[in-house]
Amino acid sequence: MSDVRDVIVIGAGPSGSVVAKLLSDQGVDVEVVEAAKFPRFVIGESLLPQCNEVLRKAGMLDALKANADRLGFQRKNGAAFEWSGEKTFIDFRDKFSDGDGETWQVRRADFDQLLAQETAKAGVPVSYETRLVGYHRDNGITELSFESADGERFTRRTKFVMDGSGYGRALPRLLDLDTPSDLPPRKACFTHVEDHISDESFDREKILVTIHPENRDIWFWSIPFADGRCSLGVVGEAHLLGEGTPEEILRRNVAQVPNLSQLFENAKWDMPFRSLEGYSTNIKGLYGDGYCVLGNAGEFLDPVFSSGVTIAMKSAELAADCYGREHRGEVVDWLEEFQVPLLAGVEAFKTYVMGWYNGKFQDVIFFREVNHPTAHRVTQMIASVLAGYAWDTENPFVAQHARKLNSTADLIRAMR
Repeated sequence: MSDVRDVIVIGAGPSGSVVAKLLSDQGVDVEVVEAAKFPRFVIGESLLPQCNEVLRKAGMLDALKANADRLGFQRKNGAAFEWSGEKTFIDFRDKFSDGDGETWQVRRADFDQLLAQETAKAGVPVSYETRLVGYHRDNGITELSFESADGERFTRRTKFVMDGSGYGRALPRLLDLDTPSDLPPRKACFTHVEDHISDESFDREKILVTIHPENRDIWFWSIPFADGRCSLGVVGEAHLLGEGTPEEILRRNVAQVPNLSQLFENAKWDMPFRSLEGYSTNIKGLYGDGYCVLGNAGEFLDPVFSSGVTIAMKSAELAADCYGREHRGEVVDWLEEFQVPLLAGVEAFKTYVMGWYNGKFQDVIFFREVNHPTAHRVTQMIASVLAGYAWDTENPFVAQHARKLNSTADLIRAMR
């Protein structure tokens, strides 16, 4: 047996586990190396229905369904929005694009571990508490240097590296691939609570996105799980959120929003408070000689539409297809067959993220004009985007995302 793997995947999160499983299914000799000890806490609990398609292709969806109740995963069919007493929602089941209209809200510690376990069951070696510290490529072979939890250093040799390290951004840091994001730096403060929500109008099958009543640049997520717990967080530019610890910032901002303070008035805040800051990232390129970068390790936008895991899984699907065909002797154009199609969906998501913060997409979301002849069709197209189908170019709100959002927002503002 050769001491050179076909592929080494950095990171056992959703992109890493999914790409390793997809590669293994194609007969590729693949190994996964993860820096953390699983299970581990990570944010990003609200999946989008597009994720189901990739999990189904990887043969992992049945395992998710079989373990959802045991792990307290909550069925999810849409997103609810609230601003100063104004309420609306998007139902993913009533959408333009084909595909699933429901998915789950998950604790990422359990979800990520489940995917990693499914990958290991398929015969893929998965190592934990092993950090990538060095990278050297020569004559078509990459030598990777790792450090274990006890400080031991060792090397592995591979033909190709796929970086699914998420916020760790292992390869971008080692290869100096990072570039500034064109999104303003924002901060998120969050925790999990035992919610004790008694309001019967609260729909646990939808993520609740709440906008601060006095500053539309600040918003909150409430992601319920099936066992009476909830992920709760606030997002905004740091100077808008104010000073203090993550707990002080989150509690203070929640208290400023009537519907949230009432919703969580009986909540038990029983877990550590955490924060992320300046998390939006960009990269010089998503592939190079002997490597590609997946998901959040390449580009992360913003948590507002829960696109992170969806982009991660889509990147895994595209990368596995490209390498699998290359492994079988085909010539693959990584620019046209990996980077360009992946970024097409990312750019569509980005339009709506930017539209959220400049107010245009918020206006569209909260607009309900029953007598408008195309209102329902527009809502279905938007529902498809928010359900993660940002690669469906049959949808005008994907194919012409900027023009369609701008024209729709202009029309709505003119009608008000």
